[in-house]
Amino acid sequence: MSTFLGTPGVGNLRGDDPFPVAARRALRDSQLRRNIRHATTTIRTKRLAAVAECEDWEQLRAAGGALKQHTMAHLPELLEELERNVSERGGTVHWARDADEANRIIAALVRDTGSDEVIKVKSMATQEIGLNEYLESNGIAAIETDLAELIVQLGHDRPSHILVPAIHRNRAEIREIFLREMAGTEGLTDDPRELAMAARAYLRRKFLSAQVAISGANFAVAETGTLAVVESEGNGRMCLTLPRVLITVMGIEKVVPRFADLEVFMQLLPRSSTAERMNPYTSMWTGVHDGDGPQEFHLVLLDNGRSRVLADPEGRSALHCIRCSACLNVCPVYERTGGHAYGSVYPGPIGAILSPQLTGFGGHDDPNAALPYASSLCGACFDACPVRIDIPRILVHLRAAQVDSDRTRSLGGQHLAMKAAAWMMRSARRFGWAEGLLRASRTVAGPHGQITTLPWPASRWTRARDLPRPPEESFRRWWARTRSGGVR
Repeated sequence: MSTFLGTPGVGNLRGDDPFPVAARRALRDSQLRRNIRHATTTIRTKRLAAVAECEDWEQLRAAGGALKQHTMAHLPELLEELERNVSERGGTVHWARDADEANRIIAALVRDTGSDEVIKVKSMATQEIGLNEYLESNGIAAIETDLAELIVQLGHDRPSHILVPAIHRNRAEIREIFLREMAGTEGLTDDPRELAMAARAYLRRKFLSAQVAISGANFAVAETGTLAVVESEGNGRMCLTLPRVLITVMGIEKVVPRFADLEVFMQLLPRSSTAERMNPYTSMWTGVHDGDGPQEFHLVLLDNGRSRVLADPEGRSALHCIRCSACLNVCPVYERTGGHAYGSVYPGPIGAILSPQLTGFGGHDDPNAALPYASSLCGACFDACPVRIDIPRILVHLRAAQVDSDRTRSLGGQHLAMKAAAWMMRSARRFGWAEGLLRASRTVAGPHGQITTLPWPASRWTRARDLPRPPEESFRRWWARTRSGGVR
């Protein structure tokens, strides 16, 4: 099959509420904030130690970024090479333009086996296309086998972190979920070992009976047709070896040119994600081997908007992401609001640049329109990124694109606000009046020195942002008081 780079499909990337609305709801949940602050601080501290012991870390980052740039520049050829090598080794490659096509392909493959249940390796690509929900609507149960994903699934919840999907849950909450959803867990405590053993007993029956497994892929090697999954628990290894049929769903950006390139990424990924020198379980498979492992292998190559991202010279480096979550753990906005506030599968800074590009955004009413504003420009995410994605630069690019989109509307609120600000700033007298009004707003500041609500139309601003309490005296008035000559 010749390579195509298809048109995007929405999948389930969009949230119901824009980020400002969802963020305010999250900020009111003190337990959520405590859970996330504790977890991200722990991960961040461990990661710094793991990176510090690697003397050539910056050289590895540069190599990873260069490899990703090369891959994006030659993506069509590499995908064709990957398809050829997977097919020659007994696998079957399917191409999916969007979420709907991918879901239909996978459901048909499962139905052909006669199974009504599949086990799954943790996969953000399958979350992106809403696979579990689609399979359920077709009478097929999808069982998550990653512990954190299982917690989210049994809790009828949504993941909130790329690496640790249940980061927003503490062990007392997990115990309640297990007691409610798992048979035979009476008397279960919130001891982590007991919780893990309960999940192990529940999953073992699934591993031994399942005929079909569905996985994602961290990397795919064009040179050999090899797929790779890295994990910490061993559940992935069980899914990749025990069932008769294996279906892998992979975003087209996950391909790497040569097997030797894995040396770079297998050092960058574990240190940046789980703060380990290497992942406890690294599984690789190449096609089908008689009598060893799955006897039927299908690779679904997913576009779902990636071609559109690739076509943007300013934003395409978002496709370099290796899903390590390092940017989430250093982002002050993510730490305060959690992953659910982003309303998309990919939370945090990387989600703020990837989700809008995959699905596009319109005006202010589009939930994606707020995402480029959902991360700060402090630069911490760029410093942490193992492949040097300049997230702050792409945020600025996407904010400009959103503003340009709003400007095309004759009554775009942001456009009118900037016009008014320009008019005010062209006159020293008008600017002085504005300073007086700003000083008067001190009276509406809250006990923490923040202005969180202003009357319309300024409410359009405070709906998404808090303002610090203005100073009692502006710089211009201070200058007039302490220097001769008055206010200029």
